[in-house]
Amino acid sequence: MVIVVMGVSGCGKSTVGEALAALMDWEYHEGDAYHPPENVAKMARGEPLNDDDRAPWLTALRVAIEQMLENDSSGVVACSALKEAYRERLLIDHPDVHFVYLHGDFDTIYNRMKARAGHYMKAAMLQSQFDALEPPGKEALRLDVTQPPDVLVAAVSEALGLNTVP
Repeated sequence: MVIVVMGVSGCGKSTVGEALAALMDWEYHEGDAYHPPENVAKMARGEPLNDDDRAPWLTALRVAIEQMLENDSSGVVACSALKEAYRERLLIDHPDVHFVYLHGDFDTIYNRMKARAGHYMKAAMLQSQFDALEPPGKEALRLDVTQPPDVLVAAVSEALGLNTVP
């Protein structure tokens, strides 16, 4: 099984994804680590990515997901997956790939982003993420970002019937 924790920047994908992977003793893949250097530089300059910029990033993440599935291993991937087309590129129709959508309002997430340090994605770029966002439908488990990370992890575990004893 591969769980893709998705949502706009600052919604808690990494926090929830890392905690879920640790609980399950699964692989964890930080989507930000798959961006090519030119994407990171662009975002660091305050320039939003476009679909062409995201294409190699999505391909690299799809390869990671395919490798986990081919190796019969389980994992968690933190990835914004903002658009339906992006999710389709990440094997949305595969029965062992599940999406968890961390959603919240702009102000809540903006305030989180302003408080974090050392990330290339600045709070001023959040609006571009909301502008690009096509919220998933029934194919994703939808969770509210105002809940504490441990509550979110427990909700994922319960909804997907995970055995939390590795």
